[in-house]
Amino acid sequence: MQKLLFIISLFSIISAFAQRPSDNFRKNPLLQYANISLMVKDLSTGKIIDSYNAHNAVIPASTMKVVTTASALELLGPDFRFKTTIEMDGEITHNGTLNGNIYIKGGGDPTLGSDKIGNIDFIQKWVEAVRTAGIKKINGKIIACESIYEKQVINPRWTWEDMGNYYAPGIHSISYLDNTLKVFFNSGKIDSTPEILRTEPVIDGLKFSNYVKSTDTKSDNAYFYGAPYSYERSVFGEIPANRTEFVVKSDLPHPAVVLLTDFRTALQNAGIISTENTAVEYSEISNKHIIYAHLSPTLAEIIKEINVSSNNHFAEYVFKQLSVSDKKQGSNDGSKAKIEQLWSTKNLSVAELFQYDGSGLSPTNGVSANFLVSVLEFMKKNSKNGEAFYSSLPVSGTNGTLKNFLENTTLQSKVHAKSGTIARIKSYTGYIELKNRTLAFAVLVNNANGSSKEVTAKIEKFLLEVSQTKF
Repeated sequence: MQKLLFIISLFSIISAFAQRPSDNFRKNPLLQYANISLMVKDLSTGKIIDSYNAHNAVIPASTMKVVTTASALELLGPDFRFKTTIEMDGEITHNGTLNGNIYIKGGGDPTLGSDKIGNIDFIQKWVEAVRTAGIKKINGKIIACESIYEKQVINPRWTWEDMGNYYAPGIHSISYLDNTLKVFFNSGKIDSTPEILRTEPVIDGLKFSNYVKSTDTKSDNAYFYGAPYSYERSVFGEIPANRTEFVVKSDLPHPAVVLLTDFRTALQNAGIISTENTAVEYSEISNKHIIYAHLSPTLAEIIKEINVSSNNHFAEYVFKQLSVSDKKQGSNDGSKAKIEQLWSTKNLSVAELFQYDGSGLSPTNGVSANFLVSVLEFMKKNSKNGEAFYSSLPVSGTNGTLKNFLENTTLQSKVHAKSGTIARIKSYTGYIELKNRTLAFAVLVNNANGSSKEVTAKIEKFLLEVSQTKF
């Protein structure tokens, strides 16, 4: 009898294990040869509900932003603000002439002139500060000081096909207009080469090699290629035919130069005479006097834009800021070390984290489902910044990159998570809010035999099944 009970019990355990949602998920023909790491954990009990290769690091795409934003909250705090200062040197004469220079000292603020968040009319405040200082004429230069970050503005781990596009701009000490250039095309009949009409902003000396074709495509499939600081760009791909003004976005080759031009124009329009001389400096200049300090929105506001909209530009600025100190410039390597050190002190397995940028754009990034779930658990249960982090995540079927995810299902509005998508990569990580408990999950899929849309549907099905699992 005891032997029979043992066999029945063993059979029940084996059957229960075989029917885990992850088994159905990974054995699907779409996913059976994919590289998968997943974990689902009940945060109220600490019990792991389901997992598969949970400690294996795979490419996360934009779910890496979860690590970036959580780390930033812990290291900088939700009330942190980037600071850009307007400074001067020299002397102001009795008639209001500054015999010296005006400086824009970059502080890495990604929101200057952004159409996402922040004050779009900030330059007028700078002009008013110059006027308030008693300056009517500038007998010197207007200089942009770019010393807070390393001069290597493009992450060397990014791919060539991304560099030059708006979603992978250079991370300069001074950001402006989201580091984005709008290029307007007039596309003619199918198979013709569209004409480049103009750019916004206008950049003197900028040249394009145009290899774009007008086709029957319904969307923007054009891509820019170009090196940092270079004023030569090549553009390939296709755009819809027969459009009189079709916009494709590139990166700004050197944002500080554009900001200097706009600042000088605003000063002159306000009656403050300045010379045509502008310059960019890459080292700190002493003996300056601050006449105005411009502060960005709070970090809590910035990371909400990062996670809801999956904003690469903002994510990279936050990432690089993590390694800024009085003695060191912000750098990719420095920020990588800071993040590893942070989570090591929290007893997380940093051996499962390979982070080389802030946005997740690099295909050399790697992270495990276990590490992501551990970060989520720490932020939910142990961090004083947990609410700021949680509220930064988009909500299923509601907003941001999750607007259509799990829409019209039992999990609509119950999942707060970050998605990630690059070629052959689809991933999600976040929280599932059930009636009496919260689940933390991470599902990362590399190299599935299907489209991104098809993989998303399988991930949705998995999350619906695991949320209904009795445990």
